[in-house]
Formats: sequence, structure tokens, C-alpha cells
Amino acid sequence: MTNMAGKKKRSRQYNIAEAKAHLPSLVRETLAGDEVIIAKDNKPLVKLVPLSGGRWKPGSGKGQVLYMAPDFDAPLEDFEEYS
Repeated sequence: MTNMAGKKKRSRQYNIAEAKAHLPSLVRETLAGDEVIIAKDNKPLVKLVPLSGGRWKPGSGKGQVLYMAPDFDAPLEDFEEYS
């Protein structure tokens, strides 16, 4: 994941015709952390958001789990009949 802590988020609004004409650049803006709003008659309709929240790399969460219970992977009592 990318760290956006130091970057100020910009918010920009585009009408539908503008958004249609410039969709690739709006997607790039969104992926860069900017907020992109699409409006009709100057009324906001939708907000573009990245699906993954940034680029994910295997192992990127390493060291983020502070505690794991000793019985974390033990069978659950409620599911004994399925074992």
C-alpha cells in the first residue's frame, strides 16, 4: 500500500461530458490519491475511488499483527459436527 500521510488530497469535480472525454486522466488522478467527483448540472452524483486502495505487495502487512491468540487455528466448537 502506498503511504498518503504526507500528501494533501485534492478534490475536483467534473461534469459528465468532461469525465467521459478525460476518463483515463481521471483514473490516474484517483489512483494518485485525489478525490474525483462526477456531477450533472453541478450536482455531485458519484465519486471515483480506487478498488484496492493502492498497489498491494505480498508481505506488505508484515509486522502489523500485534497479537495472535494461541488457539487461533484451533477447530471451533460450533463446527465440530462438520469435521
